[in-house]
Amino acid sequence: MANILEVARRAGVSSATVSRVLNKTGTVSSNTRFKVEKAIEELKYEPSMLGRNLRNSESRLLLVLIPNFSNPYYTEIINGIEDYSIANGYNILLCETDSNPDRENIFFNMVKNKLADGIISMDPTVNMQKLTELADEHPIILCSEYDEGGSIPYVAIDNESAAYKAIKHLIKLGNHNIGLINTDEKFLYARQRRKGYERALKEFNLPIRNEWIYTTAGLDFQHGVQAMRKLLQLNEKPSAVFAVSDTLAIGALKELNVRGLNVPDDLSVVGFDNISFSNMTTPTLTTVAQPMYKMGFTAASMLINSIKGRKVESVILDYELIIRESTMK
Repeated sequence: MANILEVARRAGVSSATVSRVLNKTGTVSSNTRFKVEKAIEELKYEPSMLGRNLRNSESRLLLVLIPNFSNPYYTEIINGIEDYSIANGYNILLCETDSNPDRENIFFNMVKNKLADGIISMDPTVNMQKLTELADEHPIILCSEYDEGGSIPYVAIDNESAAYKAIKHLIKLGNHNIGLINTDEKFLYARQRRKGYERALKEFNLPIRNEWIYTTAGLDFQHGVQAMRKLLQLNEKPSAVFAVSDTLAIGALKELNVRGLNVPDDLSVVGFDNISFSNMTTPTLTTVAQPMYKMGFTAASMLINSIKGRKVESVILDYELIIRESTMK
C-alpha cells in the first residue's frame, strides 16, 4: 500500500504539500493540486483516518450508552443516530452499561482520554452526577430519559401529556376503572407517565386506586405477564390497563389470551413507544408512538454540533396516539 512519501515523489512535491491537499488547508496552486490528486489516484493511496484524527485531536467516534441490548425500544433510535453520524463522518460505538458503574467508568474514561468525541446517553440508570461532571468538559446529549432541571441538553417527548392523552382515550370509550402497569419511579419517564395517568383520572372525577397500580421490577415481557396476573386476582378488576411500555403491554396481552379473556371486550390495553412488535400482537396494540428514529437523528445532530463548539438547546418532539384493536370495541 502506498504512503504519503510515495505520493509526494510521484507528484514531484513535498509530503507537506500532499498533506495540505488532503486536509484542504493552506494555499496550493490548481496545477500542483492536480498533480497530487493524479498521483493519489495512480497509486491508489488511502490516507490513514487514524493518523489524521490523532493530528486533529479527534476520534470521529461517538459513544451511545444503553442499559442493555435486549429492549427493542432502542433499535429505531440507534438507527437514527447511526444514519446521521455516518452521513457526517462519524462512527458510533454501542455501549451496554448493564447498570454497572464499572462499565460506565470505562466509557466515561474513553471520552476523557479522547478515544471518543462525545456521548449520547439513553440509559436511565446512568450515574447522572458523574455524567454531569463529564459534560462540563465534553459534549454529552441525553436521549429519551433526561435529568429534570439538569444542565445537559436532551431530546425527548412530553411523557405526561402523552400518558394523559392515552388515559383520556380509554375514558372516552367508557372505561371508568383504569389500571396502571408502571415501573420503578426512580426513572423520570415512569413518574411523568404516572402523573399523566392521574391527571386524566382527576379531570374526569375517577378514582385513583392503589390496588390498580402495579409497579414492576423491569420492562421485560415477563414483567407485563406478572403484572396482569396480579391485577386479574383482584376482587374488583379494572376494565382497562395502561402500561408504560409496549413490552409490558404485550406481556399483559399474553396473560389475557392465556386466560381466555377477550381484548378489548373484557379489558382494553394501551401501551407506550410503538415498537415494531406492537403491530404484530393479537389483537394489535393501541400505543403512544414516540418518534424514535427522529429522536436518534436529532440527538446525533445535537451531539455533533456540540463537538463543533455550537450551542445546542433541548428539544421536545411530538408524539402520536396510535389506535389499534386492543381498544377498538
